[in-house]
Amino acid sequence: MAKPLQVEVYNPNGKYRVVSTKPMPGTRWINLLIEQDCRLEICTQKKTILSVEDIISLIGDKCDGVIGQLTEDWGEKLFSALSRAGGKAFSNMAVGYNNVDGVLTETTAELAASLSLSAARRIVEADEFMRAGLYDGWLPHLFVGNLLKGQTVGVIGAGRIGSAYARMMVEGFKMNLIYYDLYQATRLEKFVTAYGQFLKADGEQPVTWKRASTMEEVLREADVQGPVIDEVALVEHLKVNPMFRVGLDVFEDEPYMKPGLAEMKNAIVVPHIASASKWTREGMATLAALNVLGKIKGYPIWSDPNRVEPFLNENATPPAACPSIVNAKALGLPVSKL
Repeated sequence: MAKPLQVEVYNPNGKYRVVSTKPMPGTRWINLLIEQDCRLEICTQKKTILSVEDIISLIGDKCDGVIGQLTEDWGEKLFSALSRAGGKAFSNMAVGYNNVDGVLTETTAELAASLSLSAARRIVEADEFMRAGLYDGWLPHLFVGNLLKGQTVGVIGAGRIGSAYARMMVEGFKMNLIYYDLYQATRLEKFVTAYGQFLKADGEQPVTWKRASTMEEVLREADVQGPVIDEVALVEHLKVNPMFRVGLDVFEDEPYMKPGLAEMKNAIVVPHIASASKWTREGMATLAALNVLGKIKGYPIWSDPNRVEPFLNENATPPAACPSIVNAKALGLPVSKL
């Protein structure tokens, strides 16, 4: 018989049993659940990804709600187990369909900008070179990279995050913009136009924007010559084109990389950390916990999942609503009038 998973229990006499499959950043989410009479059990097992069987054992015979993670295999088997245990709610600490939302825009865009700058200026290569004790004096050709100013940044998908990234690259590095989206990014276009006029009035070269008709046009005009998603082809392109550089935060077969990618000096690879700022991760934990709490308490759905600041204000009581169930309308759930 398998050993029970390690669990840390808060408020053991609480009325509602809530399980978190992982410890999450911050303590506010814990306190909010305890204050509403929840018994909170946090799995502290030293295991990166819990199996379906692990989570079923955590759910047990009685469980009112679960806070899970994007790496877990939540399907019919787990939801059936939660339903049999009397569960009313499951919330995923992630962004996307039916998950927490509204806290990742700037954080994710900042990482994209960081990867862009690091790749262009070969920051990681230079850091490794320095740490290896190889630097013995300045040389004219040492780690020569690419200037971003005046170049073209291409954005495929000009939603919240894509637009925030575009603004950072345009305003921060005075880059021109080409983007592709099914819908016109009017606010982004107005921003780039206004910033271009500001630069022109200041005697500088104005920036421009263009909406592409195809994704291929973005890749061509932003001077991206290699494949974007196919990691096997990307590795080959990186080998043949050493001046081509890429920064990646997610991967086709996560957590694994395709063979050869790790050896490419012109690739920067980071382990899915786009949302990993303290404020964002703590906010994600809070929203996930409040989603579960709201369903347990029978609260309505917050009317705008992109306007979640009232739930993140540590100096105020959160509204009596589920903050970020983004497919609430499709599910026919009642919406708060707050």
